[in-house]
Amino acid sequence: MANVAGTPLRILCIHGYRQNAGSFREKTGALRKLLKKQVDLVYTSAPHSIQKVCDETPEKEMGPVAGGDEDPRGWWFSDTQARSFNAGQQCRASLGLEESVEAVRGAVRDQGPFDGVLGFSQGAALVAMLCSLQAQNLEPEFRFRFAILVAGFPSACEEHGRFYDAAAPLPIPSLHVFGLEDRVIPDSMSRELLRYFKDPLLLTHPGGHFVPAASAHRQTYQEFLRKFQ
Repeated sequence: MANVAGTPLRILCIHGYRQNAGSFREKTGALRKLLKKQVDLVYTSAPHSIQKVCDETPEKEMGPVAGGDEDPRGWWFSDTQARSFNAGQQCRASLGLEESVEAVRGAVRDQGPFDGVLGFSQGAALVAMLCSLQAQNLEPEFRFRFAILVAGFPSACEEHGRFYDAAAPLPIPSLHVFGLEDRVIPDSMSRELLRYFKDPLLLTHPGGHFVPAASAHRQTYQEFLRKFQ
């Protein structure tokens, strides 16, 4: 999709685990304000509902943001029996990824076209997989020109190994954003994802598990996005 000069870039936004399109839109309000003239952020929800349990860590933004996730959703489960997810959980098989790829395919078909894709946490891990599918020409409807991965990580599930090949890094331009004090997805996990992308651009911040959108981050976002306008 070629972007017309002066037209905001349309970006599909993929939320984190236990979030949904509405809550992620709320949590990225500062980012929309920061980049309001450059981007049009479009949100979609994961297809899988999550039961509310006490022992899972929700991927909620650590900050003064009102409102909760009334309809928590996820893109896949690492524990197929409990239907739960933990980014560090080693597993042979997952549950629900195929349906999520189909959901993104539907979003592209119904709400697209999109210039790029942005993901947060589990959503960023999914974005890396979508980029891999696109690079392998397995999803003709995916034509993302760039990817922004916030608090991303490579999946620890064995069956997802097909998405990662450090010897043939993904050619899509990518911006990787993560916090040095992230307690949900440690920055070491986010750094592990870098080797699967060709010439990844990096934006770190001193905070935790959220999408940073302070004035100090504006230049990095804008310079990255300007390449596609």
